[in-house]
Amino acid sequence: MSKVYLPEGYRTPLSVYEMQRAIEFIKSNFQLNLGHALNLRRVSAPLFVEENSGLNDNLNGYERPVRFDIPDVGTEAQVVHSLAKWKRLALKRYGFNEGKGLFTDMDAIRRDEEVDNLHSIYVDQWDWEKIIAVSDRTDAYLHNTVRAIVGAICETAEAVNVAFPSLHPNLCRTVTFVTAQELEDRWPELTPKEREHRICAEYKTVFVQGIGRKLKSGKPHDGRAPDYDDWDLNGDILFWNEVLQQSFEISSMGIRVSPQSLDRQLTEAGCDDRRNLPFHKMLLEGQLPQTMGGGIGQSRMCMLLIGVCHIGEVQCSLWDEKTRSACEAAGVLLL
Repeated sequence: MSKVYLPEGYRTPLSVYEMQRAIEFIKSNFQLNLGHALNLRRVSAPLFVEENSGLNDNLNGYERPVRFDIPDVGTEAQVVHSLAKWKRLALKRYGFNEGKGLFTDMDAIRRDEEVDNLHSIYVDQWDWEKIIAVSDRTDAYLHNTVRAIVGAICETAEAVNVAFPSLHPNLCRTVTFVTAQELEDRWPELTPKEREHRICAEYKTVFVQGIGRKLKSGKPHDGRAPDYDDWDLNGDILFWNEVLQQSFEISSMGIRVSPQSLDRQLTEAGCDDRRNLPFHKMLLEGQLPQTMGGGIGQSRMCMLLIGVCHIGEVQCSLWDEKTRSACEAAGVLLL
């Protein structure tokens, strides 16, 4: 069933050829800005991981990874959902030092994603991770990192306006920080997504902190796997999207679990069976560095800075017939 929304009077802002130029420009420009802002080095990343490694991102716990066997290797593999856990192990294996990190071009398949204007079964993002000190596990360090990422995004937006004068991305550099519980306290009658729309309409650029743990209502703001983010030190970066007139998540990120917070969150989430997986055993035994990291949507970034209304205008994926027909009737080309 189609969930596509086409704003009244909407027209794709660039020709197909110019759209491809803009996508290339944004991706190459932003990854340089991100690397400089957070002291990151680009590395190669896997498309799939061994099923029994515990390295795949379990997301909300119900999504089914794409599985396949590799006869010549004698194992089962999973196409990644994200690289949240793999990156932490890579920092150790690749010999990164404190204060330095990595980023990757991550491609994933999320077969159970509910597709709409913002969501596709194909996921492309910059996955990043850096080593931090134990003393950096604070709100202040998290917030400073969020400001650095938002600054890198805004610098790319300014460069887009120069390279493509017909585009006018208008982003707010000032980040408003709010906890998921504060949003629930302010608007208890609204859904979490409606709360995000309200706060972004008011402040334009927002970081919602504390996602995964149950709030006073007994429900979490949103789902988060218990084995990568510390639920007290994580969150989402949201911008106000003028085209869609709603909040627009560009990144999910956070300071990662320590052995202590992993132990607590596995029990809280009813996932104690993961304790014997290789990655989790290493983490619980203190063999992995303290890190922080996240994912920044590449197609989401292109949507926001170019000003398109559907993610299919900036990436190739598969869509249901109703969505294709509605977009074709409105003159919206899905790649």
